[in-house]
Amino acid sequence: MSRTALVTGGTRGIGAAICIALKDAGYKVAANYAGNDEAAAAFRQQTGIAAYKWSVADYEACVEGIRQVEADLGPVEVLINNAGITRDAMFHKMTPQQWREVMDTNLNGVFNMTHPVWAGMRERKFGRVITISSINGQKGQMGQANYSAAKAGDLGFTKALAQEGAKAGITVNAICPGYIGTEMVMAVPEKVRESIIAQIPVGRLGEADEIARAVVFLAADESGFITGSTLSANGGQFVV
Repeated sequence: MSRTALVTGGTRGIGAAICIALKDAGYKVAANYAGNDEAAAAFRQQTGIAAYKWSVADYEACVEGIRQVEADLGPVEVLINNAGITRDAMFHKMTPQQWREVMDTNLNGVFNMTHPVWAGMRERKFGRVITISSINGQKGQMGQANYSAAKAGDLGFTKALAQEGAKAGITVNAICPGYIGTEMVMAVPEKVRESIIAQIPVGRLGEADEIARAVVFLAADESGFITGSTLSANGGQFVV
């Protein structure tokens, strides 16, 4: 029987690529999304992957959403914490709301999604939790104190929880993408995009499919000896 994988922020960009790659690898896949119904409908039609709407910033909504996914597809054995938002501003202009919104989705959302599936993973003696952090959680980024702090927090969460899950057959890992050619990045002015690429040693933006392949690798049953790790996928832009 194929395992069930749940991907947050799964109907667009990196999340959509992850969903498709997991489906191609034989998983039963559920995609969570927060607000773009039109994109979710198009994703369902194109991929045949079920999409479920709730905000990862709301713990009770996560509990109910996961319950529905498990009723439809079976116990969630692979969780991909991919949902994320930006509310960029220089710190002296950043509002408490901009700080809270990013923390609620990018950091609290990881707790809100992982906590409800953790007990089941422990009981079944198997689980894969993979969180999509960011290069900016490793090195920081001007104008992103909120985002960088949340993504760095995701790495601390990963390292700590990996130690708790190890004896129960649960691995907990993180992937830190660099600049990927998503809709958001491609929407920036060409000169800005060129300046970003100039900082990447491989000389190009990453592809969402490259992050997806890393997820499939870490999600595999055969990857059980890899836990508490951070995989950097940034074209050499930041070497840890």
